[in-house]
Amino acid sequence: MNFSAALPTFVITLREGVEAALVIGIVLAYLRKANQERLNPWVYSGVGVGIVASIIVGVLFTGLVLAVESANQSYAPVVKPLLEGFFGLWAIALLSWMLIWMTRQSSSLKGEVEQSVTKALQKTDHAGWAVFGLTTIAVVQEGFEVALFINAQFQQGWMAVLGAIGGLVAAVAIGVMLFSLGIKINLRRFFQILGVMLLLIVSGLVVSVLRHLDAAIVNLVQVNPNFAPLCFSPGSSCILGPQIWDASQILPDRQFPGVLLKAFLGYTQKLYLAQAVGYVIFLSIIGSSYLKSAFNWQGLSLASSQPLQNSTTSRSNQEDLEKSNG
Repeated sequence: MNFSAALPTFVITLREGVEAALVIGIVLAYLRKANQERLNPWVYSGVGVGIVASIIVGVLFTGLVLAVESANQSYAPVVKPLLEGFFGLWAIALLSWMLIWMTRQSSSLKGEVEQSVTKALQKTDHAGWAVFGLTTIAVVQEGFEVALFINAQFQQGWMAVLGAIGGLVAAVAIGVMLFSLGIKINLRRFFQILGVMLLLIVSGLVVSVLRHLDAAIVNLVQVNPNFAPLCFSPGSSCILGPQIWDASQILPDRQFPGVLLKAFLGYTQKLYLAQAVGYVIFLSIIGSSYLKSAFNWQGLSLASSQPLQNSTTSRSNQEDLEKSNG
């Protein structure tokens, strides 16, 4: 079994899951501070519904790809890689935005969440539903990004799904350690490391997207020769330009260690000019923006947070949580 396919989705789900866990933890802590713990079941219900909704979105996306793949239409070989390329572009845009936005806005995350909860509590008759909606949206937002990435990498099979499940379990465990057990974790360093890994994974997705788009055009020309002008670099590719290297005999990307390089760095045994240029441009622009933001980040850190227990201890721990979150 190719477990390397599970590694990228594990990293992405772990990062997205921890972000969602932070939001949920802040909501629960604020409800405790406001003596509104009666609304906790609404929070847990929102988490459950958010996870189910994310799974449904992922299944729908997967079903769409499978339906196109199994269709007996003449243009099915064109639509499938085109659809995978579309999912990939969407995932690149969304994950890149999230990567940079989160590092820049993280310092105000706690305040924004608490402000949203305050507004929810002001709706006396519908406070439960408002809190439910807040937590549901937080979970669905992260789940949607993971679902997009999994479908962009659907050719790797169900191992990607297993990686996502593993990442979710690990994220829940980290949330419990932070907010229930009071275990100290340097979240700043945690997000920096995962952010760099995610940056490299998304950069590799650029290479995959270009390959999908090229395959779509190659298949289109084969189905309908009238589209031959779209293939401006005839040969083994249509839009990727000349081949830069072929390391299939030296370092195949389906065997160790090439398979790990493919999972984390976007390595491919056959690389074309357009893929190399796209990889370098993306890594230069998005990578420099992220690194500039991430390593000047003075944002969310729960390293000194304590267990959110009850009574006087709870108040003291809550003060520690507020200080650690700036």
